[in-house]
Amino acid sequence: MLEFLTDYTIRNVALGAALLGIISGVLGAFAVLRKQSLLGDALSHAALPGVCLGFIVAGTRDLGFILAGALITGSLAALFMLLLTRNSRLKTDAGLGISLSVFFAIGIVLLTWIQTTGNASQGGLDSFLFGQAAAILRSDLWIMGGITFATLAVVAVFWKEFKLVTFDPVFARTLGLPVLTLEIALTVMIALAVVVGLQMVGVVLMAAMVIAPAVAARQWSSRLEVMVILSALIGMASGVSGALVSALGRGLATGPLIVLAASAAVAVSLLFAPGRGVVWEMRRRAANRRSLRGQRVLTTLYRLAAHHGDSAYPSEQGMVDAYYGIATAPVMRRLQDRGLIQPVAHAPEPTPHWVLTPEGIAEAERILASLGAQEA
Repeated sequence: MLEFLTDYTIRNVALGAALLGIISGVLGAFAVLRKQSLLGDALSHAALPGVCLGFIVAGTRDLGFILAGALITGSLAALFMLLLTRNSRLKTDAGLGISLSVFFAIGIVLLTWIQTTGNASQGGLDSFLFGQAAAILRSDLWIMGGITFATLAVVAVFWKEFKLVTFDPVFARTLGLPVLTLEIALTVMIALAVVVGLQMVGVVLMAAMVIAPAVAARQWSSRLEVMVILSALIGMASGVSGALVSALGRGLATGPLIVLAASAAVAVSLLFAPGRGVVWEMRRRAANRRSLRGQRVLTTLYRLAAHHGDSAYPSEQGMVDAYYGIATAPVMRRLQDRGLIQPVAHAPEPTPHWVLTPEGIAEAERILASLGAQEA
């Protein structure tokens, strides 16, 4: 493992993946909370014509020109989407779909045209579709690091404004905040995150890096501050782990492995996150069912005792089973453990009988009073 960590290429890929995870995790949190999860998909596909235009202008695969072109067309696609949704009856999802389709189609046309020009430098340009992490150089890391640092600095400076626009844009507008400008700034920064990830995971898979870490983090916290930090950590961990697995398994593509790692984080979060995970929800529902069943049995014993005019009336286990059509012995044991009922002998019948304790009577009266208040 140590020899892998000292490898120049692997270090570059791991650092690039970490930077990608941080920026996409932080900005993806805002996109998910603003219900614009498709924004990353639209911007990543809209970056393809920019990649082609950057290559055409530079005449070679110059990363600076390519990333600048991707940022420009990605930003134009975002502005195009905003214009569509604000000046028509189209919803955000429809605007994103139109923007994605139009710009990606333009990118495919440009890519096809470049491949027919005979320019020897265009070899491998289509790798931006799926990424080519191994081609990352140390100079590329400086560019990615600069973009990441600048983006995080903007988020830190305008944290309160971005937070307010994300959760309550109407209130932000009443305070005099430039909501449209802030929304455009967030969108452009998401385009920056897409630009950072183009060479790592490519146009097609970049949307997952914007969405997955934020979705996973959302399951663990309801606070934006915590969610953003967790999203960045999950994105960074996914990037580094995907890069290392790719290095250990020769021939495995880095970009898809990074996305698979992020998807695994989402799956674990959806299943096991406290309070939100599927497993916790199943346990909560099971506990609620047990509690409801216990309340029903307890109130049944109380009504039987009231009907006979005897608070110490012994109810037979078999009679309660017949009433509910199921075996209620487990419910009885749970009620007994709580001190609400107790077993008694009722000669000459040898079958189990149960009576309410004073605590059980008080609990049954509380339950019936609560039900009565709800019905009223």
